[in-house]
Amino acid sequence: MDTASKSLDWVTSELIRYPRVLEKLQHEVKEIGQGRSMIVEEDLENMKYLKAAIKESLRLHIPAPLLAPRISRQDVKLMGWAIGRYPRSWEEPEEFRPERFLENSISYKGLHFEWLPFGADRRACPGIQFGVAIVELALANIVYKFDLGLPNGVKHEDLDVSEKYGIVLHKKSPLVVTTSPRF
Repeated sequence: MDTASKSLDWVTSELIRYPRVLEKLQHEVKEIGQGRSMIVEEDLENMKYLKAAIKESLRLHIPAPLLAPRISRQDVKLMGWAIGRYPRSWEEPEEFRPERFLENSISYKGLHFEWLPFGADRRACPGIQFGVAIVELALANIVYKFDLGLPNGVKHEDLDVSEKYGIVLHKKSPLVVTTSPRF
């Protein structure tokens, strides 16, 4: 659950930093929700932009970057390579652009080595489907029911997204948002 909650923190942070993306996601969720009281699991299969936004957030902020309990015997730098941010694999790798996941077939299964948020092969996270479903459902309902903002006049471009490493990737400073009901 810790990786799911931190993944939700990260995707929410990125959505607030990029209002254009948040608006596009709110439009998709509103269209599919059709005024009902909440988004249900069956709605998720039609939410392509929601899935793309989550994948893009996972590209930038891998939930468990160290994939414990494995430890390297020595520090290794392999040609400056960074999974998820390698410029030869990703155009503008530091930008949050969910659209890049709308036009490709990259999945969570660990078959595409430019993007491995949950590891690959036998060492892949066994809770991928559960964790992703929780994040999708929670995020869909948050953006469906609330407008999100930042308190005390903080500008979206000034939101701190620095990372604090550990077994699970945390934000260095907690995410504080304001909410107002959408309906």
